[in-house]
Amino acid sequence: MKRSTYYPLFLLGICLGFCGCKSEVTTEKQKPVFTPPVSYEAATTWADSIVKLLSLEEKITMIGGNNIFYTNGIERLNIPPVLFADATQGVHLRDNWRGQIKYEPALPKSTAFPCPIMLASTWNKGLAHDYATAIGEECRAGAIPVLLGPGMNIYRQAQCGRNFEYFGEDPFLAGSMIKNYVVGLQSTGTIATLKHFVANNTDYFRRKSNSIVDERTLHEIYLPAFKAGIDAGAMAVMTSYNLLNGEWCGQSEYVIKNILREQLGFKWLVMTDWWSVYDGVKTIRSGQDLEMPYRVATADADELLANGDVAETEIDQMVKNILKTLYAMQAFGREKDETFDNYAEHEEIALQAAREGIVLLRNEQGILPLESAGSILLTGEYAEKIPQGGGAATVEGYEHVVLKDALAELYGDKIKYIPRADDDQVRGAEAVILNIGTYDSEGWDRPFDLPLPVEEEINRVSALNANTIVVVNSGSGINMSRWQKKVAAILYAWYPGQNGARAVAEVIAGITNPSGKLPVSIEKDFKDSPGYGYIPAGEALYNDWNNQKEKERDVYDLPYKEGIFVGYRWYEHEGITPLYPFGYGLSYTSFKYGDLQSTGTEFTADEGLKISFTITNTGKREGAEVTQLYIRDIECSLPRPVKELKGFEKVSLQPGEKKLVEIVLTKADFSFWDPETRNWKAEAGEFEIVVGPSSSQTALKLSVRML
Repeated sequence: MKRSTYYPLFLLGICLGFCGCKSEVTTEKQKPVFTPPVSYEAATTWADSIVKLLSLEEKITMIGGNNIFYTNGIERLNIPPVLFADATQGVHLRDNWRGQIKYEPALPKSTAFPCPIMLASTWNKGLAHDYATAIGEECRAGAIPVLLGPGMNIYRQAQCGRNFEYFGEDPFLAGSMIKNYVVGLQSTGTIATLKHFVANNTDYFRRKSNSIVDERTLHEIYLPAFKAGIDAGAMAVMTSYNLLNGEWCGQSEYVIKNILREQLGFKWLVMTDWWSVYDGVKTIRSGQDLEMPYRVATADADELLANGDVAETEIDQMVKNILKTLYAMQAFGREKDETFDNYAEHEEIALQAAREGIVLLRNEQGILPLESAGSILLTGEYAEKIPQGGGAATVEGYEHVVLKDALAELYGDKIKYIPRADDDQVRGAEAVILNIGTYDSEGWDRPFDLPLPVEEEINRVSALNANTIVVVNSGSGINMSRWQKKVAAILYAWYPGQNGARAVAEVIAGITNPSGKLPVSIEKDFKDSPGYGYIPAGEALYNDWNNQKEKERDVYDLPYKEGIFVGYRWYEHEGITPLYPFGYGLSYTSFKYGDLQSTGTEFTADEGLKISFTITNTGKREGAEVTQLYIRDIECSLPRPVKELKGFEKVSLQPGEKKLVEIVLTKADFSFWDPETRNWKAEAGEFEIVVGPSSSQTALKLSVRML
């Protein structure tokens, strides 16, 4: 089957017409937007007509899920159940879950793509579109109309067990990648589910964490990526496990009706995360539509109606939102595509995401690439397994490639793999590749510090061999302060998917020039983090699901005391130097920035500003550079970050080649959230445009004035 955008004719008896489906990748300036095959108006009219035909019992049945990952259908109206599937980095295939799922595997296999934080490390918006399109094609082939992703919570602190599922610390970067993901996924007829709404930034007893966040911080940090996804046309949102300012998000009118529906303008399906609401009245009145995996909080909805605690019109609205969303995307009656054969193309997209997402953090004396090495020792526990995170985001994949085999394909007999090399073996090698990692998972947070035996092994190997290259597989930042200067090179390879080890080998060998840039800041010590101290006094991290203990414990407060100062904003505001800054990443070539210009030194907020500059490859290798544009507000009525990312472009260049980069800035890019007016505000005054290769490296500056 060739890649295409296609939709089957609707199988129910009522058809109210179609509108065009747009899915092309466009520039940032044009903002890609997805339009479903059936318009919102037509889908709403159809849903209204169906609700009139339903009994009260049928309507109550529809507001809860069925068989863990299905909606409830209405057989007498020929409305079948609809299947949902995890996750953001591929299709999590399940044929059994706690003995409750009763369906055959939707696909014979599904591609395990690099984790989303690695996709964010590519800073490649077009690749985000292709990555999601490939996942959507597999959903389509497997008759899965709804993907329970993308995950898009902001990386607030490095210990969060689900950071690998998300897109980093910066709302602009995350939003730029998310909107391309949404358009790509939904172009295949697969509904994107933005999750987890909102301020779910830890998995430490996540159902009992109360995120205390002020309105400005929500709007400037934790909502922009969701807004980008909604503006791109996302058709589902999943609420989160945590409380926000004292109320569980899945049953909060403030979260759903006020923020999500009124302020962000979302008009499609809202669903709970699994087992995340507790009060039926609040859930029904909140603007929530669908309780998953089945009705627990709303189990007594019929009694609530009989007692007058809720109104039937509220149930009607929930059912309408479910029906109109699924109808608009023609989700009912999907059939598997037994002829699907795009796996080879998807493997290549996964491999390219890994190639572009690997971040070269250290390369002393140009030890990499290893192009003429003699004997190379490979060691470490991650060299012969596929690194991946746990929980809903797990995707098994197929035809796995581990680093041991990928390096052997390129180096042959020069590579010798020894899981636990002795001192003589380490000394005798011309270079040593030590592959370490962490297992991050939904359900718990993991320490920033590596286990002591792992650090001891890094110190031992690097003390015995000066040419030690450390390959890190993790879903988040780790503490490298105690050993990073002792090793010759560090490659941050995240969780690179089923064949990403091949990309790591290519980078080591010089076949691929690394171009990944960190989507997060990696601190020297966790005490430097804005999230430090989030675990209640006297408690400690755990490393299993701990469901019963979570159920029994009290809610704990999690104040976001840092406010808008998250990530590089925090480190610059506090004058703390991170170990590796946001946006950082090395290359095997070099780049020169120049000719920074704007359409004028003075402008009005409504007319915006076009910024241009040149980038030149001054080295001897082909390479790609992620050019980053930050804005600094010189004087503001409220505290603002030293600078904020407001534009980026990834540019590929041959040796000696120069290209012009143009970025258009709008009123929104110069605005901040004003708590007094409860709206965005662009203040007149002086701004500084800062362009460079990372948040901490300034190549060019330009002063402009907003009138």
